[in-house]
Amino acid sequence: MSLCKNYATSIMLVMLTASSITVKAQTKPVPQLGKNTIQEVIAAMTLQEKCSLVVGSGKAPRPKMKAGVSSGYVAPPPMIGKTERKVPGAAGNTTAIPRLGIPSLVLSDGPAGVRIDPHRKGDSTHTYFATAFPVGTLLASTWDPSVVEGVGRAFGNEVKEYGIDILLAPGVNIHRNPLNGRNFEYYSEDPLVAGKMAAALINGVQSNGVGTSIKHFDANNQETNRNSVNAIISQRALRELYLKNFRIAITESQPWTVMSSYNKLNGTYTAERHDLITTVLRDEWKFKGFVMTDWGGGYSAVAEERAGNDLIMPGRPDQIEDLMSAVQHDSLSMKVLDENVAHILNIILKSPSFKKYAYSDKPDLKAHAMVSRKAATEGMILLKNEDHALPISKNIKSIAAFGNASYFTIAGGTGSGDVNKAYVISVAKGLANAGYTLDANLETSYTTFINDTTQKLRAIARAAHHWPGPVPELIAADETINQKADNSDMALITIGRNAGEGSDRNLETNYTLTPNEQQQIKKIADSFHAKGKKVVIVLNIGGVIDMNGWKDNADAILLAWQPGEEAGNAIADILTGKVDPSGKLATTFPVKYEDVPSAKNFPGLPAGNPDHVVYREGIYVGYRYYDTYKVKPMYEFGLSYTNFSINNLKISSPVFSGLLTATVTVKNTGKVAGKEVVQVYISAPTKTIDKPAQELKAFGKTRLLQPGESQILTFKINAADLASFHTDASSWITDAGNYVLKAGASSRDIRQTADFKVSKTIVVEKDHNVLKPEVAIEDEYKGN
Repeated sequence: MSLCKNYATSIMLVMLTASSITVKAQTKPVPQLGKNTIQEVIAAMTLQEKCSLVVGSGKAPRPKMKAGVSSGYVAPPPMIGKTERKVPGAAGNTTAIPRLGIPSLVLSDGPAGVRIDPHRKGDSTHTYFATAFPVGTLLASTWDPSVVEGVGRAFGNEVKEYGIDILLAPGVNIHRNPLNGRNFEYYSEDPLVAGKMAAALINGVQSNGVGTSIKHFDANNQETNRNSVNAIISQRALRELYLKNFRIAITESQPWTVMSSYNKLNGTYTAERHDLITTVLRDEWKFKGFVMTDWGGGYSAVAEERAGNDLIMPGRPDQIEDLMSAVQHDSLSMKVLDENVAHILNIILKSPSFKKYAYSDKPDLKAHAMVSRKAATEGMILLKNEDHALPISKNIKSIAAFGNASYFTIAGGTGSGDVNKAYVISVAKGLANAGYTLDANLETSYTTFINDTTQKLRAIARAAHHWPGPVPELIAADETINQKADNSDMALITIGRNAGEGSDRNLETNYTLTPNEQQQIKKIADSFHAKGKKVVIVLNIGGVIDMNGWKDNADAILLAWQPGEEAGNAIADILTGKVDPSGKLATTFPVKYEDVPSAKNFPGLPAGNPDHVVYREGIYVGYRYYDTYKVKPMYEFGLSYTNFSINNLKISSPVFSGLLTATVTVKNTGKVAGKEVVQVYISAPTKTIDKPAQELKAFGKTRLLQPGESQILTFKINAADLASFHTDASSWITDAGNYVLKAGASSRDIRQTADFKVSKTIVVEKDHNVLKPEVAIEDEYKGN
């Protein structure tokens, strides 16, 4: 009897103990991001949670796709991300896991201003406009990283105050060909300029405690068939041009994220290339953030995760299922998945969403507009100025403004690079604000024509389900032109061109002015010149255009690019002389399109629907080609209303010993205050490898110099700056021999030179032998 009682008591004790263990297990706190280590949080995550975190929160169904071919599919609107969640109009979100304290991140376009919806359902009392800043081509033309960083600081404030964590910018791809529809987003044909400008913007944006996503990694240099085209590029061209821009920017700014591109690179989608995303980006460059796909980029979610592409955007439920299945069936290791999760969590810890920042939805748009206006003036380029046509004479009171873009001025490009801004100051409005009288009848004619034509195009678009094209240029009658020449003191013609995401520019109608446009320019010029009056042309464009057949009709040409929302005011600042033009070209204007080194192989083969494009020009892109092969460009400079001397070049030693310091003295020898850019080029020995005639290695811009004032600019050159990539050794090598350092206002305007010697060959860096093209590349100009 006692044995039974003891046995029963023992059973009860065991049950109580088990019960207490269960209760204890149930009350054990779940790890929380920020309170526990990253590894502890990851260990607590389920497989589904891990796979959900590395896939964006999009809900689109699985698209129909050809085997191995990306569709680039994103739920409507096509190509461009859009969400109605925390921040309406933002491009996308990551997936939140509340039980572990992991918030959702908000990701938003774009490169020239925050792209979100300006109006929200149920909120009629407040607007959510953003500042439209100048486009990348203009910012690069400032040649002043401090100006670009200032734009970034204002830009980043809007990102933060609108509740966004990561800005999907900047775009840093090289201007390989002027027909690329997205060149306006990018900076330059030169990787040093592109890299430095991108780094400046990133540093400015991220100083606000928000992130950036430098894009599109790598070789996304065309829009035609961008979701599937295979860019075939030599290892040397990749290393010296198409990767170097990213390397400079990433090393000097540490962006939170990198966005892989849509295209294939030497046979494999960039988002699926382990050698690109892990070997080069993480192992060689020591990148610490996370990598995301472009929206709908790549083909296989599993291959992307294996490559180290951490986040798949905008995300689909089927991609989560594919990843879970891959882990369960051993085609994706848990170790790789955990590493990718860790990369994302480390960035989430920095984010405003994690820190529960109380964003205001009220950034200082007025102050930022002034930042935009000042930056715009710094990057406008005076291409022509005969007989002091500019600045506008004080005798000029009335102006006849021709051209659609005089009244509907283009602030920036289309697609994800567009910005929902509150206004755009037109060229005509800017001149009126500056005190000039604009011909009212012309303004009425243009605005009526443009509004009526736009309505007709919208009706066509609704029926055809695609936009039929831009509003054609209004062609003024001869009688009207002659009447304006009689009654106005000066003619101003604004030439507008736009392009954007999804397609490249048309050679005949976008790159080249139409016959009607050219004829109208000539008629205006003939009529006004017959009265002894000046004709000024303003180029409101995002990329290079053909200038043959009409440039000689202008007394002055101002390249204003796409200058953001304060466009007209900034243009007027230059035209009136309130600000001295100090912009310089960062991309080449060729005499004719056929002179472009990639003209024969852009956008690839087969013609009309290319599946591959061979970069046969190798390293000979932009000025590297024009200077080496002595092909004269249309323009090679940027003019000023004053003059500068560049003198007294000094180098620290005639023998290179690891670091060379060069100084020059810049003096304003003219009559008005202004700024000057100094570019430093180096010619290197070519005994071991073919090299361009000269390459840009440093640049600097003076402060505002008063007449007679001087400033010394200092430049530092190290061994890596002198090195070329030797494919056979997979190494960056500075060859022994004689070098020439050249300082000037452009590659064609060298003012001072100095010789120095490298006594012994220096192997600067040994890289992995990766990213090999699948086929041999037939050199067009050597340099592969």
